[in-house]
Amino acid sequence: MKTKILSLIGCVVILSVGCKKDFLDINTNPNVLTSASASFVMTNALNVTSTNFLGFNEVGEYWSGHWTQSNGYILSPQQFSYNYTNGDFNFWDGIYDNLYDYQYAIDNADAANQKYFKGPAKIMKALNYQALVDMYGSIPYSNALKGSAVLAPKFDDQKAVYDSLIVLLTEAIADTKANAFASAFASADIIFKGNTTKWVKFANSLKLRILMKEARVAGKDAYIIAELNKIAAEGSGFIVGEEVGVNPGFLASTGKLNPYYERWGYDPNGAKKGLSNYPRLTEFFVNSLKAAADTFRLKRLAYATGGENGANPGVSTKAEISTNYVGVPFGVSSGYLPTNSSSIGPSQIIKGQFGKPFVLAVAAEFQFLLAEAKERYGASVNFAGTSQNYYEEGVKQSFRMLGANINNATFLLTSGIDNADFIASTNKLNAIAYQKWIALANFSGLEAWSEYRKMNFPVTPQSINYVGVERPLRFYYPNTEKAANGVNVDAQGAIDPLKTRIFWDVD
Repeated sequence: MKTKILSLIGCVVILSVGCKKDFLDINTNPNVLTSASASFVMTNALNVTSTNFLGFNEVGEYWSGHWTQSNGYILSPQQFSYNYTNGDFNFWDGIYDNLYDYQYAIDNADAANQKYFKGPAKIMKALNYQALVDMYGSIPYSNALKGSAVLAPKFDDQKAVYDSLIVLLTEAIADTKANAFASAFASADIIFKGNTTKWVKFANSLKLRILMKEARVAGKDAYIIAELNKIAAEGSGFIVGEEVGVNPGFLASTGKLNPYYERWGYDPNGAKKGLSNYPRLTEFFVNSLKAAADTFRLKRLAYATGGENGANPGVSTKAEISTNYVGVPFGVSSGYLPTNSSSIGPSQIIKGQFGKPFVLAVAAEFQFLLAEAKERYGASVNFAGTSQNYYEEGVKQSFRMLGANINNATFLLTSGIDNADFIASTNKLNAIAYQKWIALANFSGLEAWSEYRKMNFPVTPQSINYVGVERPLRFYYPNTEKAANGVNVDAQGAIDPLKTRIFWDVD
């Protein structure tokens, strides 16, 4: 972990950590050093989380089978030949820097008379630690975020970290319920605008995600069932009807646009970014949607070949008919230029719409997790719905989020097609996994890759650029952590990212 001493004497120092968007930094007189308000740190930390999530969600989109690239660029050996080292995919440092800021908000909220930030900061702390485990396995947790007091924190076992996050989220719920936001500071919360009810729902949703990620781990069933029933007893429910998104008030200015839009869409003047030609939907993804007669969502997930019509934003240049949606074989090196393949669609990128929230989590995911819980554990868990109820609601939430006609979800759910119509599906858990995979596409790449590793479904094609059967299972610990905390990194043993599994990835 990159060593950082979090100082109380410089809000500029505190707010610059890991931050790539200086428009939220707090400007103070450089000749007068002062402490930073928990509210300022929290606002900036939420924004930094969105920029961090952009990076690892991109990798997840590739390795879950959603995205590949057009032949307008040289193929990345790290992504498509799985040829990467501890110098690649360093999301570790940025996340830990971000975690320091959340810890600062937790530690200083009482003194600032801003206790309402403690619960949300703990929830965001849990979200980031869960992402770290899912990418790296065992990590510093109990001895982390202590600044100069612990310069070389020990690593906690990844299973223990997951259990600790459930405890942390329980604390967060209690803190959030006990401390309503002061109206003057609600705007500092750039996710839920001070709505503590939604924060509690998000905490419960993260608990559900963490618990169900462990559902295939031997010996965990009793623990999972007990914790799920605690969530049911708490009674606040889960995120539904909206996504969890960060929105600081994006502006038509470089560095101030929605990060996703700025990377894959347009610049502040409406000129198409060069990188918009890079990500393409995979052939497997496009053809899977076509085979299930699910062109409703396909037309929202992708633009037809030729891309968006700049004179008619949100609409494809070519006719939006099935044959004009073309995916690219994963890792192919020729034959699929930007003009003859499908790019990211209008559910994410529409010219001029730079101000949409950056999505951290989609509501559909949590309905599919509930469906899986009921399918696996049945009446042992005290959720009122059935696996079919939750599954169908998950599909409807996916249609809603993408902007597809919700009535067409009913058509799909009664189509008789395997992995679309729940009743007609021969393997209910596979049907849930498949629909969750679709719902996460273009939005939550890390979760899609994690669910793919957990369930081994759907069975996506191997990269054409890789000779072998292995798939990426995790990242190396970064070389920066090796340099700063080598003894504890070495204690984790030899890491082979194509063979060393995260604990919930059992096969």
